Amino acid sequence: MDPTSTTRAELPPFVDSAWLAEHQGNVVIADARWYLDGASGRSAYDGGHLPGAVFVDMDAWLSGDPGPGGLNPLPGPDVFARGMSSLGIGDGAAVVAYDDAGGVIAARLVWMLRAIGHPAALLDGGMAAWTGPLETRSGKPAPATFTPVPWPESRLARLEDITATPAGILVDARNADRFDGTLQLPTDPQAGHIPGAVNVPCRANLSPDGRLRPITEVRAAFAEVGVDHAAAVISYCGSGVTACHNLLALEHAGLGHGRLYAGGWSEYAAAPGRRAELG
Repeated sequence: MDPTSTTRAELPPFVDSAWLAEHQGNVVIADARWYLDGASGRSAYDGGHLPGAVFVDMDAWLSGDPGPGGLNPLPGPDVFARGMSSLGIGDGAAVVAYDDAGGVIAARLVWMLRAIGHPAALLDGGMAAWTGPLETRSGKPAPATFTPVPWPESRLARLEDITATPAGILVDARNADRFDGTLQLPTDPQAGHIPGAVNVPCRANLSPDGRLRPITEVRAAFAEVGVDHAAAVISYCGSGVTACHNLLALEHAGLGHGRLYAGGWSEYAAAPGRRAELG
């Protein structure tokens, strides 16, 4: 069997470093480091990255312009396609993405690709799981053909879905202190969370070594808040980035596909007078 076709057909949401080492020549490795505090992901990439990895700029290719739709709205399909093409990611390419945060940032790229039918996975454990040498040379991939595909409505929730009585479970992926309002970051328009939401912090999906917890533990964490199937889930965070990690964890646990509210707290809470819930 052609190993490339095997890679494309069977790529789960998470793969480990041994899998990546075996299939390294058949996938595009994507460095998706990005920092909420404004530190440069590109500088981190230049300082050392997995061999052959391309750098995917969150602000340029994975987000639209900040504004009424939140801090990191989804980009237009044409923008996303142009970015992927420029990085050598074509219609037939399989992608393995990583960051230095256990995958909670790189999950945005992986979710976007999988949502439109492209094979993509997170490197379980992120950069720390890679035991081989790093390189500092920046790759110059040949442009590839990546066809723009509209974001599927079935995988998205919008503000009107949130402000109306939601048919499902709102799952907030932020840390507990931001959810309950004891911490308000400068990027948070208000403290607290969307009324009625439950909290499954995406970083709690990870073991201390940064790898995904066993599937039984992932399922148990979601079951505690009433989630036994992802079809009922609308996942959000501050701006639709780390919320993708919860969606990938649900899929990996065999619970199906949920919906992403990409506007997140940065869209919902920005409207004057819109009610926040604390605690």
